[in-house]
Amino acid sequence: MSSPDPQVRAARNLTDPSPESTPEEKRPRSPGNRGPVVAVTGAATGIGELLTAHLAASDAIKQVIAIDERRGEVSEATWHILDVRDPAIAEKLRGADVVVHLALDLDLETDPAARTAYNVRGTQTVLTAAAAVGVHRVVLCTSAMVYGALADNDVPLSEDAELRATAEATGVGDLLEIERLGRRAPRAHPGLNVTVVRPTVLVGGTDTALTRYFESPRLLVVAGSRPTWQFCHVEDLVTALEYAALEKIDGEFAVGCDGWLEQEEVEELSGVRRMELPSAVALGAAARLHRIGLTPSPAGDLAYTMHPWVVSVSRLHDAGWRPKWTNEEVLAALLEEVEGRHTLAGRRLGRKDATAAGAAGATVALLGAAAVVRRARKARRRI
Repeated sequence: MSSPDPQVRAARNLTDPSPESTPEEKRPRSPGNRGPVVAVTGAATGIGELLTAHLAASDAIKQVIAIDERRGEVSEATWHILDVRDPAIAEKLRGADVVVHLALDLDLETDPAARTAYNVRGTQTVLTAAAAVGVHRVVLCTSAMVYGALADNDVPLSEDAELRATAEATGVGDLLEIERLGRRAPRAHPGLNVTVVRPTVLVGGTDTALTRYFESPRLLVVAGSRPTWQFCHVEDLVTALEYAALEKIDGEFAVGCDGWLEQEEVEELSGVRRMELPSAVALGAAARLHRIGLTPSPAGDLAYTMHPWVVSVSRLHDAGWRPKWTNEEVLAALLEEVEGRHTLAGRRLGRKDATAAGAAGATVALLGAAAVVRRARKARRRI
């Protein structure tokens, strides 16, 4: 499938405006601009909002189509308000050359079944709709977590390394399924290209199990593990997504800072001391805490703070892209962002609870909660 002729598409946009759009939003760019029309899903918040604003300000982009369940703040974009799972999205994508799909729910507090239903169904619908109306490229954004965090990982991993992650960490099962859908789509829809972008630990207005790790009074380290940290600032992710939208790079590639930080460097830079626990204690307590609903993070999240999963970003480098942020700078930004927040075992605490927790709070939370679980089990057996 090929995209409609640009002149026909431009005429259609001027004569058949969307009912959700106003004449002011239909301002055409300069006649000399022959850049692509890019649609962004999830455009009202987070990374989607940042990318929409960035593309709307770019002379290399002809038009930005913004899709979300509510209207965002970027007035230069053409807005369509709907759920990405709605098949009606096909008509909203008509005329787009590229779709960047960022409408994903990876919230720690979302019900896992509902999260998966939204993420997988939304991606299926976007890929099918894009192919149906002649979009020639869809950009998916997953995570470098799909490589898996394992003790025997190379440091760094090659971008074409086997994906060895499992569905045990928050949202990773969804991301693996999204990548599977992305691989299948070009076979099911000849002419459709799919690009997959895999950011490392994402920082900048994000809330994940990995950013919450730095909200704890002590940095949990599992005895015998080898943590390594490679960050990605959202600003660098936005420019990498722009590269994909402009087709300066395709296929599957990672995005993040150059190099990585060892755990000792993180502790030295952050000034936060470690709390070391045996593997059986840390993993067992994390699993039990999650099982009884005391923490939003499953035990699988802990692997990403134990084992290396840093990735080469050579494909972006070969395309001419360079990160603006270093790992040290992103860590400093993260520490500033989480200042004043208090998390124990993945659960955010109020100020009073955090004060009561004290310096050894993380240990008390893990071991104390494990003891509560054991008492509850004994009580059930006596009934």
